[in-house]
Amino acid sequence: MTLIMNTKRQSIWRRRNLVIGIFVLLMPFIGSFLYNQFRTPGAMLTSENHMDRPIFSFWANGFWGGNLMAKGGGGIMCCSRFEGETIKIKWTLDMTRQQQLQGAVEEHHEIELPLPKRGPNDQYLHVRFDPGNTVRLGWSPDLYSPFESRPQEKSKP
Repeated sequence: MTLIMNTKRQSIWRRRNLVIGIFVLLMPFIGSFLYNQFRTPGAMLTSENHMDRPIFSFWANGFWGGNLMAKGGGGIMCCSRFEGETIKIKWTLDMTRQQQLQGAVEEHHEIELPLPKRGPNDQYLHVRFDPGNTVRLGWSPDLYSPFESRPQEKSKP
């Protein structure tokens, strides 16, 4: 009777050890899968304002992009996922004190644009506000604007 019980216990322990061994071998794959599911996979949002009026706030698909002074650039907002065929940009034009004295009023604008194709190394979505309340979008792998020519790197002697 004890020999039969001992054999059953050994069989149970062998199965347990096998399951534990397989689980330990699969842990790196499971961990990698879970990490990729829950990490922030988004892009950073940066902006430029080339209009004469400051932008009080703007949003890209509901993600706040900050505020911009007139004829100036903005900061970087991290991180949001920008997916789909289109993106909705909403912005509120502010005014300088001089513009306010001249009778300018706060304006709200909204536009839906096609989302440009994102390259494999692109991390920054650039939103550029041009005169006439026109908006351009572009991806880049760094903070250099995709709307301007890149500076040439100086070769080392």
